[in-house]
Amino acid sequence: MARVSTSIPAETAPTEGPAMRVLDLRGRDLDPAALAGLLPRPSGEYLAHAEESVAQIIRRVRAEGAPALRELSARFDGVEQSGLRVPPEALERALAELDPGVREALETAIGRIRAFAAAQKPATTELEVAPGARLVNRWTPVRRVGLYVPGGLAVYPSSVVMNAVPAQAAGVESVVLCTPPQREFGGLPHPTTLAAAALLSIEEVWAIGGAQALAAMAHGLRPDEQQPQPLEPVDILTGPGNVYVAMAKRQLRSVVGVDGEAGTTEIAVIADAAADPVYVAADLISQAEHDPHAGSVLITDSAPLAEAVARQVRVQAARTQHAERVAQALTGPQSGVVLTDSLEHSVAVADAWAPEHLEIQTADPRVVAARIRNAGAVFLGPHSPVPLGDYAAGSNHVLPTGGSARWASGLNTATFMKVVQLIEYSAEALAAVAPTVRALAEAEDLPAHGRAVAVRTEPTGAGE
Repeated sequence: MARVSTSIPAETAPTEGPAMRVLDLRGRDLDPAALAGLLPRPSGEYLAHAEESVAQIIRRVRAEGAPALRELSARFDGVEQSGLRVPPEALERALAELDPGVREALETAIGRIRAFAAAQKPATTELEVAPGARLVNRWTPVRRVGLYVPGGLAVYPSSVVMNAVPAQAAGVESVVLCTPPQREFGGLPHPTTLAAAALLSIEEVWAIGGAQALAAMAHGLRPDEQQPQPLEPVDILTGPGNVYVAMAKRQLRSVVGVDGEAGTTEIAVIADAAADPVYVAADLISQAEHDPHAGSVLITDSAPLAEAVARQVRVQAARTQHAERVAQALTGPQSGVVLTDSLEHSVAVADAWAPEHLEIQTADPRVVAARIRNAGAVFLGPHSPVPLGDYAAGSNHVLPTGGSARWASGLNTATFMKVVQLIEYSAEALAAVAPTVRALAEAEDLPAHGRAVAVRTEPTGAGE
């Protein structure tokens, strides 16, 4: 079986900061399922608690509406609310008072993300499969979307940009944004988040956080005495958040479309002996500061590099501002160092873990990246750290987590669109394919299907 230790040997690392556990997979030939079962993941108990808690929240919001939201805000956010929708003057004030440097940074990010989002917009395609037989794939935006931006331990104006810009590029006509109320701002969301919404001309913003925000956008809210404006249900929910937000998306899939399970953040770094341990450690720590449950995983075939990164992690983590949060994340069951036999083995481990963010810090990162199947976003080389993608690369930071990158994609313009298939056949084209339709209809014992074609193609209305 795989050898597991609690850390790189103590004599190789300073004692200031956290020691990441080590999973030694050298000499093990494991299939993808067995490999996935061994790799760092959040504890099952944590996920099970979230599942039941979220189910209760969704039931309450659906049944009780705004009163349930006010009670949940008081419990989770420490905020006593009356009206839930952010008034227009609060959005205008937040933008007017926004720090000029932050505004310039947001505008730069918006420009790059908008350019990439426009390039992602899928084109309508048309094909004539036979003379007179015309098929069209017509991409059309959904009418209304609900965007979620988390609050809690940090402020995320960047997530406003990441959610809203591709929706706007897709041509969505109605956008609503939910983000948690903040006690220190009188029950309104953080002003920087509101300023980002105003900068993007988002007029409908609600001070609702967590799983309850997604439930409200999915099911809608009726007006009451304290909140006279209704919240109309949406067609699609998008946005990042913690495990409770991701779980809410999972449970609301039968009600509304979702972008994917963009839950608690995670990073994997494939590194070889050529990697700089200072860079690798800094990047692992950068994601660990998001949340005590964030996942940070180093995958390497170089034991000396692993030891050097361990030393740097302990030094850098002890000195970072959110040292306690970082230490919890780096020593949790969702984080660790994985030792492999080779670069090829490292690629297999990364695909099995299917990370939200994957950095490739190797001698030839493009070659390695071409072999990656499962990742939300891949960052190539020593000068493309994950925080670049978090803010200003032009890519999107709303990405699949918890292994869902095996089947899900990151947020993009097509997320907010759907395909309508158009079928147009001439009389001659229908007659040419009629025998095929009738043969298959008879094979499936659906004779009325065949007759619907026959009445159009046979003078006697065959099938009588």
